[in-house]
Amino acid sequence: MGMAVPPLRGSIRVPSDKSLSHRIALFSALAEGTSQVSGLLDSFDVRSTLGAVEALGARLALQGDEDGLSGSITGWGARGPGGAVPRAAGGSGLPATASPAAAQTLQCGNSGTTARLLLGALSGFGVAVRLEGDPSLSTRPMSRVTLPLSKMGARFLPADTLALVSDGSAAPAAPDAGDVVPPPDTLPLVVCGSASLKAIDYESPVASAQVKSAVLLAGLNARGTTCVTEPYRSRNHTELLLPAYGARVSTEGLTVSVTGGQALHAHDCAVPGDPSSAAFLLVAAALVPHSEVTVRGVLLNPTRIGFLEVMRRMGADVSLDVDGEAALGSEQVGDVTLRYRKGLVATTVEAHEVPGLIDEVPILALLATAAEGTTVFRQVGELRVKESDRLAAIVEGLVALGCNATIEGDDLHVTSGRRPPRERRLQTHGDHRLAMTFSIAERVFGLDLDIQDIASVGVSYPRFFDDLERLS
Repeated sequence: MGMAVPPLRGSIRVPSDKSLSHRIALFSALAEGTSQVSGLLDSFDVRSTLGAVEALGARLALQGDEDGLSGSITGWGARGPGGAVPRAAGGSGLPATASPAAAQTLQCGNSGTTARLLLGALSGFGVAVRLEGDPSLSTRPMSRVTLPLSKMGARFLPADTLALVSDGSAAPAAPDAGDVVPPPDTLPLVVCGSASLKAIDYESPVASAQVKSAVLLAGLNARGTTCVTEPYRSRNHTELLLPAYGARVSTEGLTVSVTGGQALHAHDCAVPGDPSSAAFLLVAAALVPHSEVTVRGVLLNPTRIGFLEVMRRMGADVSLDVDGEAALGSEQVGDVTLRYRKGLVATTVEAHEVPGLIDEVPILALLATAAEGTTVFRQVGELRVKESDRLAAIVEGLVALGCNATIEGDDLHVTSGRRPPRERRLQTHGDHRLAMTFSIAERVFGLDLDIQDIASVGVSYPRFFDDLERLS
């Protein structure tokens, strides 16, 4: 069914963590002073965040090498983006709500993290900013963020609002107190920040680090204490990293809270490797006999390595070596080694586990094709609103590869066994994680595939193919 497949062997460092890179770029821009940063992920998505904060007034002096982007980020601090000091942080003399007539435009590319975190961060300043995205990002839902932010006092308007006020006429009237007008659900849109946000207690219907982070960032400039409660635990990078920048964050169970009026200060950061990127190489090693791969200096945050627990349940030989001297704030860092072991078995990934491995579902689904029995991923409907309808695309791709995959409601079922591929041409729908998953399938199954939009791997792992070659 394919060519002979040599094992993957060696030690490698994957690109820096994307989630932390976004946050370090944004928090450094929000902070007073100059942060020295090293190893920021040099990818399309992170460059979207860097471009946005630079356009808003942060000063960047960064140079790139094979380990990422390093240098300095000088934040706007108390001046605010464009000099808009939030009242909650001590500013005065600003309009309570910015007018869309003065909005500048920021490009978010394909990055949902850029867009959603900016929506939160800008909500507490007297600025108006238009956010745009590429065609894929422009279909992804923003109301999960803008609805709670609207309750705090920010406004979100359709992008065509600018045409109505471009002659300098008055902006649309703000809603009455307590009356929240449903904001637009997709980009492009205009965020009109408020210098008088009020804190809220928000119970999020979804476990989403982006939603939680956006509300917490707005809460830094709100009057009172803002609380976010999730149905399950999501990635906690924001609450672990903000204290390094001087903010007090409280966590109790599934509730995270911040009190307004807190100013961030500069902090020096070195970014560890991205576990989501590491997952592709580790799964490849788990699928090819006689393989042994070590990924060095990778982030070991428990909310990010749920995929390793799933791999262990399936029978993979995974070991961790924590480096106590390489921690970033409260984040753990270390090496992960995968040694091939035959006899993988199916497992069930429960709904409460999904937020901690949502980005790894595509590559875990590929692993499940080699595990005896049927692996079930419960309640993964969130995949429908990623860079593509990732849930449907996973099944489409696995079936094209001759594997057994179905969708039942919001559950994904993958049963072991393979037949000859039905197609050589595979669609990725411009989704970087699908492009990498299908490229791993090509490698471990010994196939010659025509994978569409393969350059999308640059969104998160620009040197993916070079690293895969180094291990071959």
